[in-house]
Amino acid sequence: MPFGLRIVPQNNRGLVETLGKYKRSVDPGFHFYFPFFQKIRNVSLAMEPLALPNYSIITKDNADVSASLTLNFHITDPVKYQYENTDSVESMAQLVRGHLRDIIGRMDLNEALGSTAKINQELTLAIGDLTNTYGINVDRINIDELTPSRAIQEAMDKQLTADRERVATIAKAEGEAKSIELTTKAKNDALMATAKAEADATKTRANAERYRIDTVQAGLAEATDKYFQNQSINAFSDLAKSNTNMVVVPSDSSDEFGKIPVIGKLLGTKDDQPHNLNINS
Repeated sequence: MPFGLRIVPQNNRGLVETLGKYKRSVDPGFHFYFPFFQKIRNVSLAMEPLALPNYSIITKDNADVSASLTLNFHITDPVKYQYENTDSVESMAQLVRGHLRDIIGRMDLNEALGSTAKINQELTLAIGDLTNTYGINVDRINIDELTPSRAIQEAMDKQLTADRERVATIAKAEGEAKSIELTTKAKNDALMATAKAEADATKTRANAERYRIDTVQAGLAEATDKYFQNQSINAFSDLAKSNTNMVVVPSDSSDEFGKIPVIGKLLGTKDDQPHNLNINS
């Protein structure tokens, strides 16, 4: 056949080569070419994912971390992609790795582990548009994980355990201190309540005694002579029954003798001693 037929699929670009030399680009569809002399090479313009394997990065504080990332790219210039670079994808991957090492190398380990979003943003700005160099545009970059070395992980685990134990110890001590404070407060409140109750009881007894004395005094103030005469008779009667030897009472004060009815008890003696009662006036 004097002519060849080639189909360029959708979202592809055909590169026509004549005797191995690029001649022109063709759009998707049917295209004729001369066999043996010409060739149509298809280049996909669709977005493609690329996973970059783990590789070691040293942080600012000399910690070894392993980085893993994925990116999405698409070809924007098929001629540069195909003819100006031996492997444009690998060249792009090396550029991404180099920028990532530079960004993480300016960070401490803790800062790097907690700043993946910031690293993604700085890495995207650093790469920019690769069309002028490789004919490729990177659409999205995402760091999947940053993993410290095994020795660093063990040290971090020990530190984390120590921090947790320290926090637990502090919390336990604060709880015990709070318990002691509440217990002391409860005891003080109980002592204050007891003291107040005793003070109120003493005050009540004093008021009652004062009321009794006031009542007795008021009653004595209103008593008549007949009352004291009756008390005197009772007092002499009680004295007559006691063992008292002698009681001297002035004749002009005998009518007041009833005001002290307890004199019989004050003058009382033992019952087993016989005595005679003599009252002289």
